Amino acid sequence: MDRAGEKLKRVRERLKLTYRDVEQASQDLARRHANAEFLVPLSRLADIENSGKVPSVFRLYTLCAIYRLDLQDVMRWYGVPAEQLATEAFRIGLDETHPFQINLNRSGVGADPTENDFDLSKTTFLSQLIRQWGRVPFNYLNGLDLRNRYGLVGLEDWSMYPILRPGSLVLIDENRRKIARGGWTDEHDRPIYFLEHRGGFACGWCSIEGDRLLIQPHPASEKQPSLFRFPEEIDVVGQVIGVAMRLESNQRRLARPSGTTAKPVPPER
Repeated sequence: MDRAGEKLKRVRERLKLTYRDVEQASQDLARRHANAEFLVPLSRLADIENSGKVPSVFRLYTLCAIYRLDLQDVMRWYGVPAEQLATEAFRIGLDETHPFQINLNRSGVGADPTENDFDLSKTTFLSQLIRQWGRVPFNYLNGLDLRNRYGLVGLEDWSMYPILRPGSLVLIDENRRKIARGGWTDEHDRPIYFLEHRGGFACGWCSIEGDRLLIQPHPASEKQPSLFRFPEEIDVVGQVIGVAMRLESNQRRLARPSGTTAKPVPPER
């Protein structure tokens, strides 16, 4: 198998670029970014092509820009599976609820060529990983802005259980930040919001009275509501408009004191 440096060399030669041409182009790029790390000296380029030296992330960016190459493709040449970033992130469980900012359409789950790609227009499974999560109705994305943010409900966050299980992936519409005062018929129809405060992130039903925002957990969660000054202490990231949840029937809630919840921390000013 060809080494990554040899592939870069062939690309350079096809473009009829000399070492000097690449160095000069890198100097211009480094100057535009005011960062000498983008510079690719002659000797370093020779080492990259002929001695198997791995370029820094800055120099890799520079070479991709000069050679008109896709950064993820070149990272793959070096054995970095950038297209599997979202898959890897899903497999690393975090206890705290947090936003998921990896672009699923670019480095998305299922991008691994050994796994099945998915069609956003249809209800489908997200390759091997989503077989743990259950069926994911991605056709609800049709017509929406795919730049919406994603969030992961922490493995220790039972505040919206059983509507949102810990470990759920939620899709957040940042255009829906106004707290609704009514219009729902039952708990499944009531809007759920994703929020950020100094102590972290939260997911729950909300209501506003004056300058106070109340996060209302599901009654079955046994958690107490949390009250914040709004908007000084808390920000509404958006409304949860989609969810993928684990469907493990043997999942058990971890023991914790009944009715306890983390107290909000006032923001720094």
